[in-house]
Amino acid sequence: MLTKTNNKTDGRSRRAVLTGLVATGAAVGLAGCSMSGGGTTGTRTSFRDRLVGRAGAFGRNRVDYASAYSSVVDEGYVLPAVPWQQIDKRYLRSYVKNTTGEGPNNLIVDTDNHFVYFTRPDGMAWRYGVGLGREGFAWAGRAEMRWKRKWPTWTPPAEMIAREPELAKYSADNGGMPPGLTNPLGARALYIFQGGKDTLYRLHGSPEWRSIGRNVSSGCVRLMNQDIIHLYDQVPNGTPILVTSGLRTPVA
Repeated sequence: MLTKTNNKTDGRSRRAVLTGLVATGAAVGLAGCSMSGGGTTGTRTSFRDRLVGRAGAFGRNRVDYASAYSSVVDEGYVLPAVPWQQIDKRYLRSYVKNTTGEGPNNLIVDTDNHFVYFTRPDGMAWRYGVGLGREGFAWAGRAEMRWKRKWPTWTPPAEMIAREPELAKYSADNGGMPPGLTNPLGARALYIFQGGKDTLYRLHGSPEWRSIGRNVSSGCVRLMNQDIIHLYDQVPNGTPILVTSGLRTPVA
């Protein structure tokens, strides 16, 4: 396992923001998007050499899963391959007809069916399977993705530290948990804001591929790390997002 030693991405400013959020005692402690550690092993390919799920030689609606979920070196970290053959195919990355009712360039979290959609101008949408923790069901509505980070720091809220005192070493005052393969936010995190305020709702990566398509004990909206990287590279700050349990769309 590689360890990254030179990641200093505006850590102090991010720490200050998160410290302020924890100090306000925000709602249900959504900053505690978390998971246990874990992962899988596999062969490595470079990020440039693998197909990151673009519809191409495999047809408009198909993805080369073996390439999309292969091991990859990203920002100095080695992400293990995902054994995609063991995952229900509907939760694998897909390029599908946009039946969400939302216009292009929107994010939609369908909490009933455990999907995230990113709609495109051609009437299609990227669809990703997700795992939902209790925090993932605790907020719904319209907002926007205002902030995103590669290999983010994780800061458990005070409520979580009170339940699990061993997490105190990762408090805001202590700078949070450094980025890495076992960090609960994974390889990427998208931060959702409403009315200029952080909702503490996150779309984030996870090595726990077995949790995709399921309800889990904690966390917000988790995607496989390879999928959150693919999504992250397409979504600009300011992207509208709808989180809903009422989406009625056919699932292929």
